[in-house]
Formats: sequence, C-alpha cells, structure tokens
Amino acid sequence: MPINPHKYLIVLTGPTAIGKTALSLELVEHFDSIIISADSRQVYKEMSIGTAKPSADERQRGKMQLVDHISIETPYSAGIYEKEAMAIIHKSHEEGQIPILCGGTGLYIKAICEGLDKMPAIEKEIIETLDENLEQKGLSVLQAELEAKDPQYYARADIQNSYRVIRALSVIRQTGKPFSSYLSQTKAERKFTPIYIVLDMERAQLYDRINQRVLAMVEEGLIKEVESLIPYRDLRALNTVGYSEVFEYLDGNVSLDEAINLIQRNSRRYAKRQSTWNRNQITSSSFHPSELSKIISYIEGELK
Repeated sequence: MPINPHKYLIVLTGPTAIGKTALSLELVEHFDSIIISADSRQVYKEMSIGTAKPSADERQRGKMQLVDHISIETPYSAGIYEKEAMAIIHKSHEEGQIPILCGGTGLYIKAICEGLDKMPAIEKEIIETLDENLEQKGLSVLQAELEAKDPQYYARADIQNSYRVIRALSVIRQTGKPFSSYLSQTKAERKFTPIYIVLDMERAQLYDRINQRVLAMVEEGLIKEVESLIPYRDLRALNTVGYSEVFEYLDGNVSLDEAINLIQRNSRRYAKRQSTWNRNQITSSSFHPSELSKIISYIEGELK
C-alpha cells in the first residue's frame, strides 16, 4: 500500500492462545511491515516451548523483533523494553512502514503507547525481604498480601508473575499506599497513532484452545525444557506459568497430570486477567481472530 506520511502503530493484543501470532503474520504480509513482540516471556532465549514462542520460520516471515532476544540471566525490565521497542518503531516509521506491536503483556503495550508510570525509589532491604518471603513462604503468601492491601491492582495483575507481585508489594511496603495509586492516567507524548485490534472469542472456545495448547507443549518437550533450566530456577523470569508448575512436578510435589492441570488452570486465569485489562485499558472494537478481512478493513479505515 502507498506510504502514508502520518505515523501509525498497529497494536494487536488479546488473551493467551487466542491466535495473535498467526494473525500478525497475515497482517505483516498485507501491510509489508514488521512485527514487534509485546510478550514479556518470549523475549528470553531459553524459554521457548513454555512460552509458545513463534518458530524460527515464523520469526523470519514476520521480521519479528524482541523475540528470542536476551538470556534469562540478563536483567530486563519494561523500561529497557520501552527504549528498545521505541527505537525499532522510529526506524520502521523512517522507512515508511506501519509496524505491528503484537503480544499480550499489558505493561509492555502501555509502555509503548502511553509511557511508564513513575514509581518511588525502593530501599534495597525491602526487596531483599520480599525475595526471602518468596523463597521461604512461597508466592501464594505474597499474592494474599497483595490482594489484601491493593485489591484493585490484584484484580488485573498477572499474579503468577512473581516479579510483578514483588514490585507492587515493594511500593506498598515502602510508601504505605496502594500500588494502583501510582498508576497514572497521564499519557506520554507519542509521535504516532495506535490502531488497537483486540482479539476475543467465547470463553469456552478460548479455554479449550488453552487446554489443548498446554497438552501440545508437553508433547513438544516442555518437561525437558524445564529440566534444562533447573540451574536457573531461582530467577524471576522462570517463576511463571508453565515453568513453576513443572518445577513442582520435578521436585516430586505433584504428579505430571496434576502439573498439567495446574498449568491449564493458571493459564486460563491469566487469560481472564488479560481480557479484563484489555476491557479496562483499551478503547476498541473486538474481533474474532478468524475475521482477517474485517480487521484489515478496520485498520485501513483508521489510516488517515
């Protein structure tokens, strides 16, 4: 399509397992563009099966950026992601493209489209204490504290992500105020217009897709992938759905069937939180992932 002097960013999001990658590959071919991942787990090289990372062929077809990007041993944050992704978007715009931001990590999408909220400095001792609490008492205790002290944030956060839980609790313990009170409505100035495409489908259909995806992960070698990561299991990147449950299985605390059921359950819960975030944070029509022509027509109608 002809180059439009006005700058846009197609933002494709939706809950886990809904089909974002497949649709993004269709869109990138139609708009002759690139895909920038907005997935906080697919960024890590060592985490592939459990994150449903696109294949090497798919990454090449979509000219995907920020996938298979860094080692789990390398510190990474939403702030670093924002800088890297914004540089890619700027370069893409200079080349006359309409880049596609694709993923389900709401914080990453917010970082790009609105900028990150400014948070207070946290004393080192508070982080160290929370890390000790996580190791000695488990994530569920920290989740309960977060729910009690900031139910608003708890309702929409990825509470299976220990980093997110600890980050929120560190602010709460430091300031005595809810973490959600620091989540500003002020948007950063951006020199592009986001075009949001939110994918949705009936809950029963989505949950079936999630359940089948987890079974496929196990067939593809999820257990061996997690086994290879045992030396790094204390890293926060691995305290996440699909990995923490398998560690429990490898420790002999649950059976394989129980671990699979837990992954399926926690993935469904995560999908529900993603859908809630999308409804609360993004003003857009929703589309079924099969509605390719309708989605393309909508995007082209938004291009001015």
